[in-house]
Amino acid sequence: MKMLTFRLKPKTVFGLILIVTGIIVIVITFASNHVKSSENVMSTVTLETNAQREEYLTSLGWEFNTECTEKQVTIPSEFNDVYTRYNEIQKSQGFDLEPYKGQQVTVYTYNITNYEGYENRDCIFANLLVFNNVLIGGDVCSTSVSDGFMQTLKNSNAAEA
Repeated sequence: MKMLTFRLKPKTVFGLILIVTGIIVIVITFASNHVKSSENVMSTVTLETNAQREEYLTSLGWEFNTECTEKQVTIPSEFNDVYTRYNEIQKSQGFDLEPYKGQQVTVYTYNITNYEGYENRDCIFANLLVFNNVLIGGDVCSTSVSDGFMQTLKNSNAAEA
C-alpha cells in the first residue's frame, strides 16, 4: 500500500487561504450589488402625454387639479448638498439623477388635492421629471414656508388596491 502525502510550508497555506478568501469576497460583493441594483430599479415609465401623466399620478393614489404647469430645468453638472439630498429621495424610489447631470429635463407640476393631515392643500404639488418622454424622477412637496416638506411620489395614505 502506498501513501501520498503533501507537505506545505506555512507561507504557502497562508497564501492559499488569502486567495480563497479573496475569491469569496469578490463573489459575495458581486452578488449583493447585483441583487440590490435590481431591487431598486423601477420599470421604465413613458409619459408622452398629459393623459399618461395623470394616469400615473392616479395609480400612485393622488387626486389633483387637471391644470398642469410645465417648465424646462437643467440638472446641474455637479450636485451640491441640496441636489445630493434630493437625489437620495429619487434613489429611494428607484430613480437616479446622476446619469442626467447637465441635461435639460421637463418638470410637470400638478396641485395635489387629497394629501391627508395637511390643512393648506393649495401649496401641495407633485413634480414629475421627464427626459425624452421617460420619467426619471419626481416628488410630492409642500411649498409652505412654515411647514414645507418633500417626499417620494407614492401616496402612503392611499388605500392599497
